[in-house]
Amino acid sequence: MALIAPFRALRYNPAKIQHLEDVVTPPYDVINNEAQAAFAAKNPYNMIHLDLSKNVNAEQLTESRYQQAKETFVKWQQEGVLVRDSEPAIYLYHTEYSIPSGKRLTRKGLLCLVQLAEFAEGVVKPHEKTFSGVTSDRLSLLDTCHAQFSPIFSLYPDADGRILALLESGRSAEPLASVTDHDGCHHTIWGVTDPAILAQVRAQFAEKSLYIADGHHRYTTALQFRALMRERLGEVPADSPYNHTMMYLCGMEDPGLSVLPTHRLVRMPEAVSLDGLRARLALSFIVEEITGGSRETLMTEVLSRMAENAGAATMFGLYHPQEDRCLLLNLRDGVIDEALGAKQPASLRELDVVILSDLIIEGLLQLGHDRCVKEGLVEYYSDPDTAMDVAIKEGESNSDRSPLLFLMNPTLVSQVKRVADEGLVMPHKSTYFYPKLLTGLLLNKVVPEEKIPS
Repeated sequence: MALIAPFRALRYNPAKIQHLEDVVTPPYDVINNEAQAAFAAKNPYNMIHLDLSKNVNAEQLTESRYQQAKETFVKWQQEGVLVRDSEPAIYLYHTEYSIPSGKRLTRKGLLCLVQLAEFAEGVVKPHEKTFSGVTSDRLSLLDTCHAQFSPIFSLYPDADGRILALLESGRSAEPLASVTDHDGCHHTIWGVTDPAILAQVRAQFAEKSLYIADGHHRYTTALQFRALMRERLGEVPADSPYNHTMMYLCGMEDPGLSVLPTHRLVRMPEAVSLDGLRARLALSFIVEEITGGSRETLMTEVLSRMAENAGAATMFGLYHPQEDRCLLLNLRDGVIDEALGAKQPASLRELDVVILSDLIIEGLLQLGHDRCVKEGLVEYYSDPDTAMDVAIKEGESNSDRSPLLFLMNPTLVSQVKRVADEGLVMPHKSTYFYPKLLTGLLLNKVVPEEKIPS
């Protein structure tokens, strides 16, 4: 089902750029204003000058914004800062990293082109909603520069690891690129150009669907770009570069694949006591207070208990910073089906993020989704220590309001697959695939007259 192809990647020239860490960035949508300025100051050839940050207001979304990026892109190629590989390849991409527990893992995937398919075709499957206001900026950048600067992160089923084994057998002797990012994650790229191996890999993917893990808006932008080209040209052949996008593909069963939880800081608009909350929560949860240590010890104990039961039971931690108390919440049997059975399908009812948002935040706390968005009542954190620090500071400065920190287990990859297979979508911030892919290791230059191997 999935049609993939090798491509001639555009890469930083090692003769011109000796330190890749000075020029690569995380994906554009996780770069804040402070990081944007830091990246720009690092090196005049930093990717922030091409894959523009989203930190602009509507008045700044002008044609000159994208033309400047295009001029910079052309200039870097003319100067030999960016050079294009001479022959098409599929690129192995390994990421060595540490998870919060300290365990060191290596995630293994590949970078290639994927022929576009509408979501309704069931070849490329999403699990999140996309918003047109987010894609309009990316579409203008793609249309003006004719390049894909940042890959889409997708998953594919491959229980026996055959695809990666094929690619590993034909990878280049030396890496094409290797860099350690600001989080200490080490990223390495190799090229695979052997036609026989590439043909076998492409044949393997012809029987698979792909599941978007991260980059839903980038994929939607690629679909919009193809539609735009169809309007201008009348048609876009199957082998056209306009009919393809750059993707990083990782096996669902890869032992180095990690999904981190996204904890929720809920800002109650009034002061609430933990005992009062406990009484309400006890209707749906077995509630246990964790005691006997510092706040760091309490958090560690709750997270450990939750991790022990991940996938087997729905459990949350609840920390009340103003009272410095911590609860462990264990969902009672049958509660969620009774509360949400008529509202949500079974595959969504089993998600911790749905139980927290629908049963606790909207149901027990009486904070509707629209109000939470409008008043900024919910904030998301992957690092529980950072979330706790923010909660404590807000609790100290606002005696008439109560911040509540809800600790979560990560969403399972199997749950992502089930939701996507059923054509459903998860709530916002349901998954955090870690680590993020780097922008700038490989770029895909869209050359209209070229043909993608079919």
